[in-house]
Amino acid sequence: MDFKQATATWWDAITSGFGRQDGLELDVLGLVLVIGIPLVVTLTPGVWRFFGLFVTFIHELGHAFAALMTGRVVKGISLNFDHSGQMNSFGRVGFSATWAGFWGYPAPGVLGLVLATSAVFGWAPLALSVGALILLVALIFIRNFAGAVIAVITAIAAQLVVVFLPLEWISVFVAALGTALTIGSLKDLVKVIRVHTRRRHVQQSDAYILAQGSALPAGAWLTLFALVIIVCALATARVLYTAVSVGAV
Repeated sequence: MDFKQATATWWDAITSGFGRQDGLELDVLGLVLVIGIPLVVTLTPGVWRFFGLFVTFIHELGHAFAALMTGRVVKGISLNFDHSGQMNSFGRVGFSATWAGFWGYPAPGVLGLVLATSAVFGWAPLALSVGALILLVALIFIRNFAGAVIAVITAIAAQLVVVFLPLEWISVFVAALGTALTIGSLKDLVKVIRVHTRRRHVQQSDAYILAQGSALPAGAWLTLFALVIIVCALATARVLYTAVSVGAV
């Protein structure tokens, strides 16, 4: 297969996702795949070392999308192998900067809810296709070597999943990815709270940075992070429970 044929195959796979399929119904095996595997991925240190890089990528993309929503110009995204990252943008100070600064930690939880909902209600192929395209576009914002490695591997993996994953497994995969991102969001929330309680590297925390540019203290921003993330986690659990109830009928 030459490059032209490969590109055509990829594009056909992408466009075929712009449609709806049957909703997700979870039996015992489905629960293991959608909940059990994400727990292993997020709670096993050796595996989290790699999947956590993807969660950080989503964190920084959350900042970037929030910045674009308010008319800010995204200068670039840097990612590091230690799960840290930074999104740089410029624009008016005030609300736009605060809005962009807030949507980092909640982003994986929000995306997790979107993916789980898409899977349960039959829109998993669409979510997968749109996600693959977004990850490709995101490559233009990467500004460092580690970030390029992480972003390229993530984008390639997404394209391979779109092209080669059998249609009957797409809903399960998307739901499992949503669950993993939800758990990852909760895990990072605990991490940033510990940073503030232990008062180590606090200056690098989003909550600290937001507090410097607003009237709210860092604790208030941590509370807002927690509120959004926990609500998303509960909503994700509720959506997946719906799939279990249907599958049990």
